[in-house]
Amino acid sequence: MKKLFLIISCCFFAANSYAQTLVNETEIGDAETAISTASIAIIPVPVSLMKKAGTFTLPENISIQASKSEDLKQSVAFLSERIERATGRFVSSVTSANHPTIKLILNTQNDVLLGLEGYKLNVNPTQIVITANKPAGIFWGVQSLIQLFPVEIESKEVVANVKWKLPCVDVVDYPKLGWRGLMFDVARHFFTKDEVKQFIDNMVRYKFNLLHFHLTDDEGWRIEIKGLPKLTEVGAWSVQKTGTFGDFTPPTADEPRTYGGFYTQEDIKELVQYAQERFVNIMPEIDVPGHSLAAIASYPDLSCTPDAANYKVRSGEKIMDWSRGAPPTALVDNTLCPANEKVYVFLDSVITQVAKLFPFEYIHMGGDEAPHNFWEKNDQVKALMLREGLKTIPQVQAYFEKRLEQIVISKGKKFMGWDEILEGGVSPTASVMSWRGLKYGIEASKEKHNVVMSPTDFAYLDYMQADVITEPRVYASLRLNKTYQFNPIPAGADPKYIIGAQANLWTEQIFTFRQVQYMLWPRAFAISESIWSPIEKKNWTSFIDRTEQHFKRLDLAEVKYSPAIYDPIIAVKRSSDKQLMIELTPEIDGLDIYYSFDNSTPDRFYPKYTAALIPPKDASMLRVITYKGKQPVGRLISMPIADLQKRSK
Repeated sequence: MKKLFLIISCCFFAANSYAQTLVNETEIGDAETAISTASIAIIPVPVSLMKKAGTFTLPENISIQASKSEDLKQSVAFLSERIERATGRFVSSVTSANHPTIKLILNTQNDVLLGLEGYKLNVNPTQIVITANKPAGIFWGVQSLIQLFPVEIESKEVVANVKWKLPCVDVVDYPKLGWRGLMFDVARHFFTKDEVKQFIDNMVRYKFNLLHFHLTDDEGWRIEIKGLPKLTEVGAWSVQKTGTFGDFTPPTADEPRTYGGFYTQEDIKELVQYAQERFVNIMPEIDVPGHSLAAIASYPDLSCTPDAANYKVRSGEKIMDWSRGAPPTALVDNTLCPANEKVYVFLDSVITQVAKLFPFEYIHMGGDEAPHNFWEKNDQVKALMLREGLKTIPQVQAYFEKRLEQIVISKGKKFMGWDEILEGGVSPTASVMSWRGLKYGIEASKEKHNVVMSPTDFAYLDYMQADVITEPRVYASLRLNKTYQFNPIPAGADPKYIIGAQANLWTEQIFTFRQVQYMLWPRAFAISESIWSPIEKKNWTSFIDRTEQHFKRLDLAEVKYSPAIYDPIIAVKRSSDKQLMIELTPEIDGLDIYYSFDNSTPDRFYPKYTAALIPPKDASMLRVITYKGKQPVGRLISMPIADLQKRSK
């Protein structure tokens, strides 16, 4: 978990900078068969979408013709499976036909506009055609095509009595950034191979193409390394705890360490292939020198601290003191020793195997939040500083990072780390993932480092997305509307060096895959649109309309999501005469808020919120619910007045 710095965001977005509409509306003569512009809900919004007259009706027998069929077999298989599963209709793949239902065409001459991942999608009354320069473009075009189908296309079983009609459109689309990532932390809590596959399936729906795989941390080492068996025999297992991570009592010696797991090298190969078939790269992260307690518990001689022989893999007990900010003060030494040559031999062995397993060009080596208090007192580190002429502890970490980068480069890979690697000096060839706000990414791009923007201000999806009373408590909040304001190429940055952007999902407070989904969606919609679509195409009102359409899709796909946009933002303050005042603000337009103070459950016949509320003298509970027209859409939220009183302080 990356501790949130008190960084004032350097980039505000004026609403009038966004385009006014999603598509160009066209007058349709036949009202009975027309599909309205409003029903077109593609996320992320395409570069260009023109609505045409008429509709396409899916026939009983569907044929898909693909040029260079071997190159497009993934897209054909994906599209066939999706159509057959929900419609029950027969889909065949053909090499030639007089008039195939769907044509997938790779351009024989490159269309410069489309690049490597762009596509053109044309839906006409009698045929659908997707063209692209590369197979990836065809695959992303297929994702947009699926979103033009009625929402029932997301069903896992055949749906009867659906008119399988699509609007006729012309789409031209291509991504703003080549690196469009989601980070999945499988170290804090382990998620199975099949769950990782589900994560990939969910992300490609919205044109994410990079899975940042956070494989090691204080709570677990999740990848088999041959020749270092204790990393998974010891480092992959902890004591199972339930409740609030970080506040758990330290495990006793007799509590079984059976919670966790790891991926064998064969598992990793399978996941890499699965991702590649869906045009997703996987970037592994081995987080060092901090966040390394699982490795140290496995091999204590990797530490500078003699007590490390007694260390155990963290089970959620407190191991850091953040009261003085970052870097934290470590209560146990979770750092690899930068002055110990055994550490570099260990890392060479690990990186050699990781580099062979993951074909992606980058390996992420962490570098964040390494506490300094144990290094400052260590004689080995002091001797290193004297020998190497290092004046400060950040220079000690820079020494470590430079040696680490050379190991990574020796395996034919590129080195990436969190933005702390900039402190104390870093190799000019190192790439930076900027998480502590935008400014470090801006600075790194000016210094000609390749940068991936991933700021806490907009892109940390483990943060609470609604009121704390409805969410597992985390130290910061991030509502959907703030996420949608993300601009991955901010003013002041050198755009040549912004190679991509991503959102991060840390899992300290996430124990199940259903909660993974809840935390991702719909905020990952906003990230997708921010890193794929032109900034002038972004429009909050349009985005919310499309998001609500996709809620119906996620319901049918049995994917969990957060309904937080329907919950009011709750703020408290004191009036001039010290009375508690409660303000309820909708996040989106079109909602009515109803409330009660008498402990009963409100509906739309209760008082409607119109101005700040002052609780009656003896009231103990505020209950609120939101409606859209006559339909309840928000969750019933019950707020003890005593809790609200505490907030006002």
